[in-house]
Amino acid sequence: MTVKVNRVSKRIGDNWVLRDIELSVEAGEILGILGATASGKSILLRIIAGNEKPSMGDVMVIGSTHLSARRAKSGIGAIFGSSSASDGETTAQLLDEALASSANVILIDDLFGDLDQMRRENYIAKFRELAAAGRIVIAASNDLHELARICDHLAVLAGSELVQRGFVQEVYENPANVAVARLAGRNNLFQARRLSSTNADLPEFQALVGDHHLTARSTEKAALGAINRNVTLAVRPEHISISFEAAFPEDNIIKAVVTGIRFTGHTTIVSLNANGLALEARVFRVVGLNVGEECMIAIPPHRILVLKD
Repeated sequence: MTVKVNRVSKRIGDNWVLRDIELSVEAGEILGILGATASGKSILLRIIAGNEKPSMGDVMVIGSTHLSARRAKSGIGAIFGSSSASDGETTAQLLDEALASSANVILIDDLFGDLDQMRRENYIAKFRELAAAGRIVIAASNDLHELARICDHLAVLAGSELVQRGFVQEVYENPANVAVARLAGRNNLFQARRLSSTNADLPEFQALVGDHHLTARSTEKAALGAINRNVTLAVRPEHISISFEAAFPEDNIIKAVVTGIRFTGHTTIVSLNANGLALEARVFRVVGLNVGEECMIAIPPHRILVLKD
């Protein structure tokens, strides 16, 4: 069985909430729909469920013996989540309804809500069992880390369009553009101007804030843009290392001042000011480092992404 979303668009008033959305979800797959608040996630789920009509396009269920656009007869269940909750219904009750449903396709909006960690893990295991049995689960959330715990693949909505589709790790490590990078968890994003030619093996940039000279990973020419135009560089906090005696200048060594240290459980977020450029580093432990102290940070070129706006 396959659920196919064929060029679905939805217009509300003068605004396009969804534009030309194309998706194909196979039996046994758990797909996560990632998007910011009001990005059209809930509307897309309602269209897939048949609870709302698209302005253009359609949704079809392709089974082994039939092809049908009538979702009520094709085993697509209702949405289970905040958008369909009745007064007094809890997240657990909604998820239990989803698990008890006989539908071949389960749609979940806002996923786990306010459930504690243990109960979330329990539901994740149960939904994975449904997928292993050949059911399709489509879950929508604005939290990549929440979706990553349950989903195989992600479809990312931004600006009313589907801007990226891929494995969770692929979306996290290689966001297609700035919008996806903002959605895909913590990211240091800053503007820079290219200094090197488009033929350089490793493109060189000058950060607009702090005037830092940085070398980034090898990048497609289309993403580099014109040499006199600014681009956005991205680096994950966990890819910035902190040292008092950094020894590899090819790793973009920068002097910074620690402006904050925040314990978050298994890691700690260290806030840094590098000559005006605000950065965050994620480390497992903070030893011998205090707010107000200077340190050296290293950002390996292959960890710096050049993103399209």
